[in-house]
Amino acid sequence: MTQQISPNDRIFCAIDTTDLDHAIDLASKLSGVIGGAKLGKEFFAAHGPQGVQAVAKVGMPVFLDVKYHDIPNTVAGAIRAVTPMGLKIVNVHAAGGMEMMQRAGDAAREAAVKAGVDAPWVIAVTILTSMDQNDLDDVGMKGPIEDRVVKLAELTQKAGLDGIVCSAKEITPVRAACGPDFKLITPGIRPAWAASDDQKRIVTPKDAVAMGSDVLVIGRPITKADDPVDAAKRIVAELS
Repeated sequence: MTQQISPNDRIFCAIDTTDLDHAIDLASKLSGVIGGAKLGKEFFAAHGPQGVQAVAKVGMPVFLDVKYHDIPNTVAGAIRAVTPMGLKIVNVHAAGGMEMMQRAGDAAREAAVKAGVDAPWVIAVTILTSMDQNDLDDVGMKGPIEDRVVKLAELTQKAGLDGIVCSAKEITPVRAACGPDFKLITPGIRPAWAASDDQKRIVTPKDAVAMGSDVLVIGRPITKADDPVDAAKRIVAELS
């Protein structure tokens, strides 16, 4: 069962750039058209909290995609530091383990109260969508991708976090394991008219929502389009 979210609010555009002016311009144009902007490590390394706040200032909710993975105390400190920016979503790696995830969730809630902002969704990355079964085997994670994702999702839920990042192809088994209220954020989303680029496990936006995705992360089909706003509207229309 998919939560009641409007089609435009489901879409977060991956703005993966070190060009601050370009990021602000794109976010400004997309504000009100889609649900938010995903800013990753590339952007954060170049511009830090000030850059994130500059993008958020145009009215775009921000998913800070930094995938924290370290000892529990370090991750809690990092989450505590970024939460006052008023983020919509922030993530960690589920492979960091139970204590790390628990500490991250606690830090976000405590820091949000102290800063007077809404607590962000703290979600965990399961298996990167750029990885396929061979890649998993290469790093010593034996067993089907689906089984790995479900196990990490169950651990994330047990740790008290809001949801996970996973390929839409694992939505059905994760929903069965974790229920309808666990938030599922799915990158690797490509409209049928867009190229797959380096994502190996992809589905279309319409299919992802039908399978139960809550938030769709879409990058190049929007950012590399001749008219990014038109491309975003086209995707929203497909979901309406």
